[in-house]
Amino acid sequence: MDHDGRMPILPADLPDVTVAGSSLRGDELRAAAGAVAARVAGEAGGSGPVAVHATPTLGTVVAVVGCLLAGVPVVPVPPDAGDRERSHILTDSGATLVLSDVDVSARSDEAWTEPAGGTAMIMYTSGTTGLPKGVVIPRAAVEAGLDGLRDAWAWTADDTLVHGLPLFHVHGLVLGVLGALRAGSPLVHTGRPTADGYARARGSLYFGVPTVWGRVAQDVAACSALRSARLLVSGSAGLPAPVFEALAAQVGQGPVERYGMTETLITLAARVDGERRPGWVGGPLPGVQTRIVDEAGAPVPDGEVGLLHVRGATLFDGYLNATVRALDADGWFVTGDAAVRDATGNHRIVGRAKDDLIKSGGYRIGAGEVEAVLLEHPAVAEVAVVGEPDDDLGQRIVAYVVAAGATGEELVEHVGRVLSRHKRPREVRFVDALPRNAMGKIQKSRLR
Repeated sequence: MDHDGRMPILPADLPDVTVAGSSLRGDELRAAAGAVAARVAGEAGGSGPVAVHATPTLGTVVAVVGCLLAGVPVVPVPPDAGDRERSHILTDSGATLVLSDVDVSARSDEAWTEPAGGTAMIMYTSGTTGLPKGVVIPRAAVEAGLDGLRDAWAWTADDTLVHGLPLFHVHGLVLGVLGALRAGSPLVHTGRPTADGYARARGSLYFGVPTVWGRVAQDVAACSALRSARLLVSGSAGLPAPVFEALAAQVGQGPVERYGMTETLITLAARVDGERRPGWVGGPLPGVQTRIVDEAGAPVPDGEVGLLHVRGATLFDGYLNATVRALDADGWFVTGDAAVRDATGNHRIVGRAKDDLIKSGGYRIGAGEVEAVLLEHPAVAEVAVVGEPDDDLGQRIVAYVVAAGATGEELVEHVGRVLSRHKRPREVRFVDALPRNAMGKIQKSRLR
């Protein structure tokens, strides 16, 4: 612990880690990471940042842990990044070394002590409005977020965490690797997030995105194997109610959900001992505050859709090499997401305000609410609801649907029977598939 009361991210004793069938005991992981720390000190002068080619391999875990021990910021580089994106990340971050050939059999006898405080990572956003921006994530934010989740999910060294998520995102890397290491719980990364891989891992705690949980729900053997799990967690997008209900019926529990983004890490989480409602992501973690406001910044009453702002212990230190102000004068970060909060402080994320907060005929309508109802129709497999320009309404509600055996009129009437009539889609467009990114999030901008 340093003089400010902060602690290193990693405990003294690391748990065992397995990635895609390759394993290291905790002591082997620390020794292998020590060899990386020595390499960083020698080749990069011990300064950094250091880029890591973040493939779903044991080498990535060793590289990240080694950089943390060396006290340099980690810059995860997506393995599928194109030449332009990769060049931008390396140049913008000022990476002094790129680790892509880590020897997990190398060992160091030197006792590397991870420093407390400073920057843990520089993670790059998706770059939907231009080149990706470097998000500077302090160690203190990582510590606060992971400790809050350990409390919310009763996550201990007695757990074995299983997931197959990408190791260049917050979900897969910060929660799914550093979270397990900090909790002291063994980690099994399946390489790819398959239902069979999840079933064979025999863990107690499972992380997944809705796409993964949808596949698990359709696999009888996987559902049977997961009945012994203590907790399932879903994130990165809202979990459709039919998937939640299928898992609840076949596994014996529906997943808890949580919310966060690169700039904030995880700020909201449903608790293991709390109510589980599909699409609802719980309340703020300790040290985090939220507010929901309208476009003018005025508070929105509970139960109404508004813009989500957060502040507190898990927030980033700003964008690298950017002049834009990350937080307002009072420390609030504008997430860009639309949300609803109920009287108990539980939150539901409607979606991105730009794409998912639809203003039609004077009403504010959350696309996620309409999508959830459409997914309840037995013919609908996937759906994305957007607002498109309309001379009369301002925006009209348009639903892009993957379905079989239903007409557009039938789906419109289905929504009208469940929700207010003004929330009905004005148009239904049938498609073969919806565009998604690596984390399974639907890319609505590509639909337009």
